[in-house]
Amino acid sequence: MKFWLNVFSALAFVCAPTVAQAQQALPLWELGVVVGASYLPDYPAADEYSARVVPLPYFVYRGKVFRSEESGLLRGRFINTGRVELDISLAGALDVKSKDNLARAGMPDLDWMGQIGPRLQIVLARAARDAHVDLELPVRAVLSTDFSKIEHIGFLSVPELAYQHDNVFGNGTRLKLGLGLTFADQQFQEVLYGVPDAFATATRPAYDATAGYMGAKISLGVAAPVSPALRVLGQVRADFHHGAANEASPLFRSKTTGTVLVGAIWSFLYSSQREAL
Repeated sequence: MKFWLNVFSALAFVCAPTVAQAQQALPLWELGVVVGASYLPDYPAADEYSARVVPLPYFVYRGKVFRSEESGLLRGRFINTGRVELDISLAGALDVKSKDNLARAGMPDLDWMGQIGPRLQIVLARAARDAHVDLELPVRAVLSTDFSKIEHIGFLSVPELAYQHDNVFGNGTRLKLGLGLTFADQQFQEVLYGVPDAFATATRPAYDATAGYMGAKISLGVAAPVSPALRVLGQVRADFHHGAANEASPLFRSKTTGTVLVGAIWSFLYSSQREAL
């Protein structure tokens, strides 16, 4: 659960085409590398944090239907009217070893996770040529794997209202301010907050998680070009878990958490074929 949507949401933000780019043909694909460093809670409402530096391959594909840029690692865009967009997208998260988290000591690890599902995006207003307010409504199935098997572990939805400016200083610097709410079904919340009888202790009583509200978030992201091939990005995020459905869980340890992420993307290989967005 480390990097839970932080690297991927930041990449979606920095890789999404600007208004100016949307009016021209861009390379059909790009290949490169992204390096991200973060300090964030081990899982939502955890009171233990981890610092992590992760290099990842970076790939952009700008097909008319299948794409790998905005709002996920890979997506299929089926409706795009300019104001309303519907797609099927993928995203992911890294794992957490329970031996490294005191609250979960002795419990099963939180495995690598992936998400897949539909996302509806509606442009509510355009404040200027390069600024807009969007409403995103995703619903995704969550899968986990330890690389020996893949399991479905529930459903997650994070509706978000976001203000985005694609050209803050006139040089392609992007800014995004988002406000979101997180909801999940009982199965997914049980993975995070449930304590089966077999793992109960004197200080960690058994607990059955319930479906519902997980918390609210506010995030601010900035992405700036250094050169045509190099971009840097940063994101800060605060999560507020007051009133969450599973506040009574012994694994629910903090009502307020924060995340800091910095990174850089270097694109070193481009397609000669161009694709209009």
